[in-house]
Amino acid sequence: MPNARVLRDIKARNVVKANEVLRRAYLYVARNETLSPQVRHQAQLQLNTFGKYTRPTTVKNRCSESGRGRGIISEFALCRYQFRLKALKLELPGVHKASW
Repeated sequence: MPNARVLRDIKARNVVKANEVLRRAYLYVARNETLSPQVRHQAQLQLNTFGKYTRPTTVKNRCSESGRGRGIISEFALCRYQFRLKALKLELPGVHKASW
């Protein structure tokens, strides 16, 4: 069972993905200096109404096994320790311990 951090990250990823197009449209209008200030201000007000988890910066790479937020190997979504354990148990296809 995933821990609370992983569930929070999954929720944040889903909400960011659902609101990405609308959020980018408002951001484009708010930053476009050729438009009138009133239109840009309204777009900025709409951006302010979005929730906390709609911002892409709230998404953090986390280990899918332990929930750790540091030392993540992104191809496998595992922290380095979990990656090592799974690689030694041969649970990751194409990954084996190097020796030379």
